[in-house]
Amino acid sequence: MNSATVRNLLVRGMLAGLAAGVLALVVAYLLGEPGVDKAIAFEDAHSHEHEMEVVSRSLQSTAGLATGVLVYGVAFGGIAALAFCFALGRVGRFSPRATALLLSGCALLAVYVVPFLKYPANPPSVGDPDTIGKRTSLYFLMMVLSVLLAVAATLLGKRLAPTLGTWWATVAAVAAFAVVIGLAYAFLPVINEVPKDFPAALLWRFRLSALAIQSVLWGGFGLLFGELAQRLLAPAPAGSGPGRAVPAAR
Repeated sequence: MNSATVRNLLVRGMLAGLAAGVLALVVAYLLGEPGVDKAIAFEDAHSHEHEMEVVSRSLQSTAGLATGVLVYGVAFGGIAALAFCFALGRVGRFSPRATALLLSGCALLAVYVVPFLKYPANPPSVGDPDTIGKRTSLYFLMMVLSVLLAVAATLLGKRLAPTLGTWWATVAAVAAFAVVIGLAYAFLPVINEVPKDFPAALLWRFRLSALAIQSVLWGGFGLLFGELAQRLLAPAPAGSGPGRAVPAAR
């Protein structure tokens, strides 16, 4: 793949990330922000200290939210496009569209879902401020471990494929990934700093909304970027579209 193609894919990846970020922004505003407001109200009702707001809540939930989600979408879209350039043709004989969707699904699982299951997202008022450094370090450790194990499982599957066949090699690689991740879950510290009187339903809805935002972001990117990559790398022959003229029968 030459530098011009990589550059074109990088631009398309950033554009697809931006578009997926818009979709995720809608989900975050409709599903995530109401939970954040309720969690802040819970914190205010149970706190005896009142701090002055540096940035108003209305600005945080609109312009601040949009800036964060869209910038993140563009950045991760560019990184994912570069990963696509490396993965295309190396993970199997898939089309660019299928490769992009497969890569997005695996990245969602390794980068977000696996760490999320061990250290799920928490709303405001949940968590001790004194342990934020420890919690952040453990989360990123879990994320890096998940990504490295996903890469190792992919290499293991390719190594076993000539002997076991593609199906059983994939099963063995997934099983190995699950076993090692399970050990990591068992040995890494458990963090539970949810207040006893915090509403369980609110915590559950917040975590589901966080998972929905990431799913929309990664899924939207996979579909959008896959289509753009397909048109760049494997364009349809001229005149093969649905509007192609059909010769009259004689």
